[in-house]
Amino acid sequence: MLKLNNVHSFYGNIHALKGITLEVMEGEVISLIGANGAGKSTALMTTSGIVPAKRGSVEFKGEDITHMPPDEIVKKGICQVPEGRRIFSYLTVAENLDMGAFLRNDTRKIKTDMDYVYDLFPILAERKNQAGGTLSGGEQQMLAISRALMSHPKVLLLDEPSLGLAPIIVKQIFGIIKKINEEQKTTIFIVEQNANLALKAAHRGYVMENGLISLSDTGENLLANENVKKAYLGI
Repeated sequence: MLKLNNVHSFYGNIHALKGITLEVMEGEVISLIGANGAGKSTALMTTSGIVPAKRGSVEFKGEDITHMPPDEIVKKGICQVPEGRRIFSYLTVAENLDMGAFLRNDTRKIKTDMDYVYDLFPILAERKNQAGGTLSGGEQQMLAISRALMSHPKVLLLDEPSLGLAPIIVKQIFGIIKKINEEQKTTIFIVEQNANLALKAAHRGYVMENGLISLSDTGENLLANENVKKAYLGI
């Protein structure tokens, strides 16, 4: 469904992605793990068109989207939940969700999707008239995921969904991620430093080191890999 082919991306003179190749199949949960600064977030930013690839290509359902503007990529069905959530702080919860559906005009389905995210996160329904900036960190992450779901994505890109959250909230968020994948059949590509949770949630995983993919396997096999245990699981 989604493929990065020998992708190179830069921030100025910094060579962030050094020729990565990875695939995401329809219906999968894929996790990309690695140390801070390895290039994980850049892989998502390049996929969504925010940091364009200098070399290589990004394909979605067989179509080359490498140089497509980010809004057109969202229209195609790829939506990113950014690191740090980045909700619209002064808009209400309901208004944030409306913004997620900005590019859509299927009013009836938008209402159905909003009901679905309120079922996923009942606390958002309770606080739908509350400003997003007044929510807790965990609630803001729930809102950021819900806002992305309102675009009705085929592929959901999640950048560090556990960042800055209490362990009990992180466990809840990852439970919801699995539920979205199973119930909505949404393909999910997660970048995450919490390797244990990310690999437990994933069908397959990739390990990134210094802008390169160093290892790929099923989530289960990566959890059992001795090198992964030492480097990322603290075992």
